[in-house]
Amino acid sequence: MSDIKSACEDRMKKTLSALKDEFAGIRTGRASPSILDKLRVDYYGEKTPIAQVATVSVPEARLIVVQPWDKATIGEIEKAILKSDLGLNPSNDGKVIRISIPPLTEERRKDLVKHAKASAEQSRVALRNIRRDGLEDLKKLKDSGTPEDTIKKSEDELQKLTDSYVAHINKTLEDKEKEIMEV
Repeated sequence: MSDIKSACEDRMKKTLSALKDEFAGIRTGRASPSILDKLRVDYYGEKTPIAQVATVSVPEARLIVVQPWDKATIGEIEKAILKSDLGLNPSNDGKVIRISIPPLTEERRKDLVKHAKASAEQSRVALRNIRRDGLEDLKKLKDSGTPEDTIKKSEDELQKLTDSYVAHINKTLEDKEKEIMEV
């Protein structure tokens, strides 16, 4: 019984963690090195994360500086940033790439909030699917002779666990919405 619950809880933790990673990549009006985390640079034929080919820093609230370790990769890094859907315009002086983060328009903020809500809903659906799988596993135990009251108690615990993770997702979404909408 507790094996089923702990397996479900592990999967739920991974779902919440994946949502937080997704939210880290959603751009707000402030500079954050995490918005470049998902970008891959063509580094000698390999698609490599920016963090593995350069130092990414935030010297000011609206500026990201990318300093490649190998100056030959500066063009590839710039290309990857331009190709991304982040809407950023990097400028390169041959040594470092500076990315000025423009303030978001109201329309863009609303689009980002809509995207965040869609991601949160996908995570809630994933949680409900995990709960369903756990309930099916518990039903199999019922067929093998486990007492019904024990199964019912486990089902209730699984529902409480699901509810708590849905609340975590809602709180995470609420925080991200505030961050996106603040001017």
